Amino acid sequence: MTPFRIERSVPLDPAEVWRRLTDWPAHGRQVPLTRTRVLTPGPNGPGTRFTARTGVGPLSFDDPMEVVRWEPPAAGRPGACRLAKSGRVVLGWALVEVADAPGGGCRVVWTEELAVRGVPRAFDPVLRSAGRFLFGRALDGLLRQG
Repeated sequence: MTPFRIERSVPLDPAEVWRRLTDWPAHGRQVPLTRTRVLTPGPNGPGTRFTARTGVGPLSFDDPMEVVRWEPPAAGRPGACRLAKSGRVVLGWALVEVADAPGGGCRVVWTEELAVRGVPRAFDPVLRSAGRFLFGRALDGLLRQG
């Protein structure tokens, strides 16, 4: 597993950031050649399942995920959402944390451990850099959306 971490501070309140970051279909709109489909009825919470499908035609793969921890932010309490990835290609987990930032706004920490089946550990540095870039770009897009 390749761990990486992304941090952002934004001038938004934690409830709005939480809403944006847990809009699963919106994630697919932030990653090229990806669409996300929610598989369980709402509202979001533990047990929510969704799949991100990335690629074109036969060169596509599914990244199925399930929410295994769901703690929305509340007054004075940070929020945390943990996703378990259980695909045939992508394995691992992601933890998204949302908290009040000192002086106002919100701090977001996205931590992920990622493995791609068939990719040797020697490529972990490349996978880590690609993960930071791809998920950082997605996070920035989600935080910008209205």
